[in-house]
Amino acid sequence: MAFDNLSEKLQNIFKGLKGKGRLTEADVKAALREVKMALLEADVNFRVVKNFVATVQERAIGQDVLTSLTPGQMVIKIVNEEMVNLLGSTAVELNLMPANEVTVIMMCGLQGAGKTTTVAKLAGKLKSKGRKPLLVACDVYRPAAIDQLKINGEKQGVSVFSMGDKHKPLNIAKAAVEHASKNEYNVVILDTAGRLHVDEGMMEELEEIKSDLKVHQTILVVDAMTGQDAVNVSQNFNDKLGIDGVILTKLDGDTRGGAALSIRAVTGRPILYAGMGERLSDLEPFYPDRMASRILGMGDILTLIDKAQAQFDEDKAREMERKIKKAEFDFNDFLEQMNQIKKMGGISDMLSMLPGMGRQLKDVEIDEKHINRTEAIIYSMTKKERSNPDIINLSRKKRIAAGAGVNISEVNALVKQFEQSKKMMKQMSGMMGGKGKRSRFKLPFGL
Repeated sequence: MAFDNLSEKLQNIFKGLKGKGRLTEADVKAALREVKMALLEADVNFRVVKNFVATVQERAIGQDVLTSLTPGQMVIKIVNEEMVNLLGSTAVELNLMPANEVTVIMMCGLQGAGKTTTVAKLAGKLKSKGRKPLLVACDVYRPAAIDQLKINGEKQGVSVFSMGDKHKPLNIAKAAVEHASKNEYNVVILDTAGRLHVDEGMMEELEEIKSDLKVHQTILVVDAMTGQDAVNVSQNFNDKLGIDGVILTKLDGDTRGGAALSIRAVTGRPILYAGMGERLSDLEPFYPDRMASRILGMGDILTLIDKAQAQFDEDKAREMERKIKKAEFDFNDFLEQMNQIKKMGGISDMLSMLPGMGRQLKDVEIDEKHINRTEAIIYSMTKKERSNPDIINLSRKKRIAAGAGVNISEVNALVKQFEQSKKMMKQMSGMMGGKGKRSRFKLPFGL
């Protein structure tokens, strides 16, 4: 994640504070100097860092903290609260019109920020909430931009409106809104053209759309990996165009993450979503409190729960519980559970959301490809073998290994692991709903 380095530094600083029985004013100031350096190295805006540290210091040097039985914990609590304030205090949602009206969202940003992909991701989110979005190809300059939008729209099951690259973006946008009104679409998302940098021509085009068309939300897409440049771009767009919110992309990448900690303070505009991967489902609502918790190494259990609930199917869960109790769990169920893990972002992503796991995982190699190899082995089995693993003998294992392109030892290990897991589940089955209560959802097998 973008904040891994910052998170590690802050945790080391706080570890030193918690190790002291009492804190002096000098202790607090020394620790906050280190916090200041860590934030600056993460490319957080200098003025933002200065104000943040001053506010924390003013609160942390108070009598209640220095005389507390747990002064180190109190300082961490203050840092957490001020970081939440810095990120925007509360989550902000898109301001949509009622479902019987058309909401027009104009997406803008520089080339390379991932705008067109984000447009499709956002459409998928809105569709899952019961809206009927229409994507509009207004980027008539970038080669293949229209095709990219059509491909992503098809993957999301969302319609795309296009008039080719021979019309003005304003005319395309107007025609799209008219088309949406006649065909019961209630959200129109304009994928406008980007540039390599902020220029007058681009701004004039966007201003023309805003002045001649009722645009309800102007959303800026910025690349978190560009650090302080992302903040400058956000400020320029807000000053010249007026934006309603920001979507940060590539927040899962190898970046210092300072943009996320600076944009709200510099522009006054909220971060609405964060792009956390390349898949069209990898767009998360931006929760300031959860992000602050992740930065400070406290995990993010709520987001993990949200991801699990998104994959939860009550009927499947009941059937899985029945199979486990009767020891009927087979390789088809094993495969289904692995698919759930992948949909939730993978093992590394899930573990990183658990409190304290970030530091523990720092030097641990988690082979995500292991899941792919396991899938290949299972797909090399016949339907009969998947449903009845007991029939898998040596000759079948050799055939399965050859089909999956793995060594037979890997097939042996998987079959052995499966049998052990099946026995363990059988033993634990009495603990599942034993008191007549059913859990709201279950995490995938093996977690």
